[in-house]
Formats: sequence, C-alpha cells, structure tokens
Amino acid sequence: MTMSDQITISNLQSGVVTSPADAMLKQAITATLDAAPNARAGLFERLVCDIQLFMAAHSQERPWTCTFFTGTDGSRIFRGGVGHSLVIDKAGRLWRARSYEDFATTYLHALDSCEIATLAPLYAQMREYRPRNTTDT
Repeated sequence: MTMSDQITISNLQSGVVTSPADAMLKQAITATLDAAPNARAGLFERLVCDIQLFMAAHSQERPWTCTFFTGTDGSRIFRGGVGHSLVIDKAGRLWRARSYEDFATTYLHALDSCEIATLAPLYAQMREYRPRNTTDT
C-alpha cells in the first residue's frame, strides 16, 4: 500500500446520541425489579415521572417522553417516544414491548385527532425483564 492509498480519518465521532435519561431508566428498571411485585407499577411510574421532570429541566438534552396507559387486562403500560414500551402486568412482571407490534390497539377518531382508546398487551411477543442473579458476573 502506498502513501496515496491510505485514508486518514480524523475526529471520528459516533452518531449515537446518549442522554442522562438512559442511565436513569436503567436504574428505574433495576429498582422496579428489586421491589415487591405488587409495588412495581407504582414505583416505576414515580421513577419515570422523576426522569421526565429531570429531562424537562435540562432542555439542552434530547427530548424524553413517556405516556402512561392501563391495558385492557389491568396492566400498566409506559410508552416511550421512540417506539418502545414497558409493561407491568397484574402479577408485577416487567415486559419490554414494541409500541405498535406488541399490542392489539383500538383508536378513537375525531375530526382533527386520532387517539389510543385501548391497548391489549400481546405478552407472547414481548421479552420479560427479570432481576439479575447477584451471583452472575
């Protein structure tokens, strides 16, 4: 290879934008999994509200949103702004879902709006989060 065949790359940067909300969400999921199953939905909702407040106060960061719903089965559904959702079912299990593919959804249509009316979780398509075994490395 000659000198003219070499390509110099300088100032290479990732196109991935990170946010403090990423670490906060990871901590919220961990804390939720450590809680008693019957306390998980309420705890996770409070932690998500804290993340929203923090991110709203730091407008220089990328936007971070979450909308809360109750599923047709009584589950709590937390829909993020990037196509992902977290679901806490009635038994307190935590599930990762895709916001569109993993729910049977009905909508309310009006002249100038279309809103979600119901969300029925399709658990067989989701991935369940489980507490990490503390003996794992």
